Amino acid sequence: MLFRLSSGAGLLFAVVLAIGINGCRESAKDSNQRSVSIAPVAIVERGPLANSVHVAGELLPYQEVDLHAKVSGYIREIKVDIGDRVKAGQLLAVLDVPEISAQVSGAQAGIDRSKQEIERTRSMLARAEADHSALHAAFTRLEQASNTSPGLIAQQELDDARARDSASGAQVDAAASELAAMQQGYVAAQSEHLQYTSLADYARIAAPFAGVITWRFADKGALLQAGTSNASSMPVVKLAEVDKLRLRLPVQESLAGLVRVGSKAAIHIEAVHQDLEGVVVRTTGELDPTTRTLQVEIEVDNHSAALTPGMYADVTLKLDAASDTLSVPVTAVARSGTERAVFVVRSDGAVEKRSVTTGIETADRVEIRSGVAAGEQVITNNLGSYQPGQKVRAIAASSASTSSAGKGN
Repeated sequence: MLFRLSSGAGLLFAVVLAIGINGCRESAKDSNQRSVSIAPVAIVERGPLANSVHVAGELLPYQEVDLHAKVSGYIREIKVDIGDRVKAGQLLAVLDVPEISAQVSGAQAGIDRSKQEIERTRSMLARAEADHSALHAAFTRLEQASNTSPGLIAQQELDDARARDSASGAQVDAAASELAAMQQGYVAAQSEHLQYTSLADYARIAAPFAGVITWRFADKGALLQAGTSNASSMPVVKLAEVDKLRLRLPVQESLAGLVRVGSKAAIHIEAVHQDLEGVVVRTTGELDPTTRTLQVEIEVDNHSAALTPGMYADVTLKLDAASDTLSVPVTAVARSGTERAVFVVRSDGAVEKRSVTTGIETADRVEIRSGVAAGEQVITNNLGSYQPGQKVRAIAASSASTSSAGKGN
C-alpha cells in the first residue's frame, strides 16, 4: 500500500532525520573524546638536588683517659676533684713511694763512685804514660849510641832497656783499658739513676692534655697498685678533653658507600635547642660486624662549654649533591632490573617511552642525566597503564589528584 505525504509532513520528516543524524555524529565525537585517557604529568625541572640521610648520633669527648699510677704507692696529695678544668702538664696527684727514693739515692751514689774511679784510673794512666815516656827515651838513646859505636853499650844493658820500655808501654795500655771500663761503668750508673728518677717522676701524676676531671676514684692515703703490673688497678682520676667533641654516627650499610670525608652535615641538638653545621672528618672505613653500620665522626667545637658529652644529636648528612641538574618525581621513573625509563607526553598528545640515565635519588625526586630535556612533560602515576603512541590528555599531577579526590566524594 502506498502513502502519499503532504509537503508539510515531508518537510517535518526531513528536519527530524537531519537532527537524528547530527545527534549521532555528536554522540560519536563525545565517545571519541571520552576514549582519550587523562595522564597526570610533571614538568622536567632543572635545579639543585641533594641526597641526604637522617641519623641520630652521640657527642663524645675528643679524648678521654683513666690516669693510673705507674708505680705502687700511697696518695700523699690529690689536687683536683670532679669538674675541675686542668691544663696540659698540670700536677694532679703526688704518691709517696719511699723505696724509689732510696733507689734514686743508691743510683746517685753509684754515679759518684764511678766518677772517683775514673779520676783514679785517669791518674794511673797519666803516671804510666810518664814512666813509659822516660823509659822509651832512655832505650832510644842507648840504641842510638850502640848503632853509632858498636860494642860501646853492652848487649845485656840494651836488652834490659828494651824490656823496660815494652813493659811500660803495656802498663799504659792496661791503664787505658781500665779507664775505658770505668767510663762504661759510669754510663751504666747514669742509666740506672735515670731509670730510678724516671720512676720517681711517675710518683707525680700530671695531666697529659687539657680537659675536665670527669671522675675521681681515689682519695688521700689510698694505696694504688702500679697500672703496668695489675690490670685491675684503680685509676686516680678520669680526664676528658671537652673543648672539642666527637659526634659519632652509625650510617646504615646501604648508604655507607656514599659517605665521604668532607660531606656536609646539619646538626640539631635538642637538649640545648642548638643548630650547628659540620663536616665528616673521618670514618672507620669498615662496617661494624655487630650492627652492620659505618661509624662516622664529625668534630664539634665546644669552647663555649654549651654542650656536654653524652648528649644526642639529630644529624642530616648530605651524601650526594648537584647544584644544577634535571630531575623528575620518583614516581615518574619506570624500573625494570637495571633499566630506567620515563613516559613523555609529546606536544601532539602521544606517549613516548624513553630510556634514561639516573643519578642522585632523594625521597621524592630523581636526577635524570640523559634521555629528557628541561620543560618536557612526563607521566607520574600508573605507568603500566600507558603504551607508546597512545593519545592522552595531560593535566598537572596535583590537579589530577584533586580531581580524583573530588570524584571520590
